[in-house]
Amino acid sequence: MSTSTAPTLKVALVTGAGTGIGRASALALLRAGYSVVLTGRRPEPLEQAVADAGAGARALAVPCDITDPAQVEALFAQVKSTFGRLDVLFNNAGQNAPGVPFEDLPYERWMSVLNANLTGAFLCTQQAFRMMKAQTPMGGRIINNGSISAHAPRPDSAPYTASKHGVTGLTKTAALDGRKYDIAVCQIDVGNAMTELAARMSRGVKQASGEIRVEPMIDVEDVARTIVYMADHPLGVNLHSVMIMATKMPFVGRG
Repeated sequence: MSTSTAPTLKVALVTGAGTGIGRASALALLRAGYSVVLTGRRPEPLEQAVADAGAGARALAVPCDITDPAQVEALFAQVKSTFGRLDVLFNNAGQNAPGVPFEDLPYERWMSVLNANLTGAFLCTQQAFRMMKAQTPMGGRIINNGSISAHAPRPDSAPYTASKHGVTGLTKTAALDGRKYDIAVCQIDVGNAMTELAARMSRGVKQASGEIRVEPMIDVEDVARTIVYMADHPLGVNLHSVMIMATKMPFVGRG
């Protein structure tokens, strides 16, 4: 007589999950059957997202400042103690700086953006490596939220653009270093998704010419579906670089 056991639900961790792309992706992963840990700095939107999901014990809100190594370590310890493993990390949390002339950008704002967008992703990726290489079965998938800014800058965007180029470098090196542990590291570059961070583009955004122009936007749910699609692939397959953008946004070509 043979016996069988039900397959273990996959576990995902989404940073910046209280709003925007993070929230939509966390809810989409829950609908797809994942157990999901939602993290961010503010507990209220995380708890609201969990309540809206109606997923019971499969959804867990854990407030965390991902720029603090001790808080990140505690976050991953809670993931392990609650669910036992981690299959998907979506490094989504980030921030932007107000568009000011390069020469007027405060040092403190530069460091704040780099810490949130790049250092936070590094700290979470490092903890995910430690967890994924030690679990059985070994491995997992890490999806980094890059940006179209990782390919071409907007005017007055030095800290954000530099941080997203750094995310691309982190993705490539982590993809290489993760091979031996069956850790697939990839990146999604999003252009003009309707979130709090990008909503200004729907009202008009500065172009390279200096002109202010309204740009087309995509629904955040389009990004969320793409995250689930990337997460669902077997670890032997890596969608290393995915770009999703509004078809008519001024990126391809010369504006």
